[in-house]
Amino acid sequence: MAQHFLLSRAARTLSLAKVARMSEDEAHDAFRMIRWCDTGGDPVCPRCGGLQHSFISTRKLWKCAACKHQFSVTSGTTFASRKLPIGTYLLAIAIFVNSAKGHSALQLSRDLDVQYKTAFVLSHKLREAIAADAATHTASGEVEVDGAYFGGHIRPENRKEDRIDRRKAVHQTGKRKVVVVRERQGRTLSFVAKTEEASMAVIRDRIAPGTTVHADEAAGWDRLHTRFLTKRINHSESYSDGEACTNQAESFFSRLHRAEMGVHHRISGAYLGFYAGEMAWREDHRRKSNGVQYLMATNAVLTHPVSRQWKGDWQRRAA
Repeated sequence: MAQHFLLSRAARTLSLAKVARMSEDEAHDAFRMIRWCDTGGDPVCPRCGGLQHSFISTRKLWKCAACKHQFSVTSGTTFASRKLPIGTYLLAIAIFVNSAKGHSALQLSRDLDVQYKTAFVLSHKLREAIAADAATHTASGEVEVDGAYFGGHIRPENRKEDRIDRRKAVHQTGKRKVVVVRERQGRTLSFVAKTEEASMAVIRDRIAPGTTVHADEAAGWDRLHTRFLTKRINHSESYSDGEACTNQAESFFSRLHRAEMGVHHRISGAYLGFYAGEMAWREDHRRKSNGVQYLMATNAVLTHPVSRQWKGDWQRRAA
């Protein structure tokens, strides 16, 4: 029997111990080489794109010769205006990607010895950066579409006569439906909506014409037939009939359910999109080694602009 990839030596190319032992200068050089890999590590001014600069060693800043702008290795990125040492951010990325089912903010706060709110915002900045690439992708070929509910929970009362009907709208607590569009042998796109039908406008824009779409028997997908060749599977009878199935979409939901139940325990509806985007990224790159995932996530963070949602979030100010 063939060994699973995650159990093989090829899946382990990152050592958390080595990252944790990096000096601040080594971590700074690692960030510099990853961010400006196209120029061999030579800094590029984020304001004018100039390559001529001088280095202020006491503050680890570069000064552009053309526009006189001073910038650091994290200027203009998700980690702009940072407070923690560079090495802490590298270690946070390594810990974050090394967890197969996700990493909770509480656990990250203990790993890094920082406040919970610091770890919470840092985690969401990472989620925003790694999921940004999927925001412009258009699915094509053979595509599976499905939806499932996540987030929000009302704990049932102990006595039966005291319980409420949690199915009624008045008793809902922020629960949202995650709708997934997953290419076979391709990318995974996730959206958050109240219902499957409410997501149809977004889905039609994110699936290329000529695509074959697989969906289940839910009435919300009936409108897919007007634009795409749509194959339906009735899950009350089977999960695959040789023509249609949504098993790969269900695989994504399984990963998200495991993250919600086993790692985070509770996902707020307001942040559900970030968690779904993270799990889509993990699902797409599950066959890459943890070292490759670490480099991909670091590159995503250093090429992603300043987060307009998370910068200054805990200071109650907009970016």
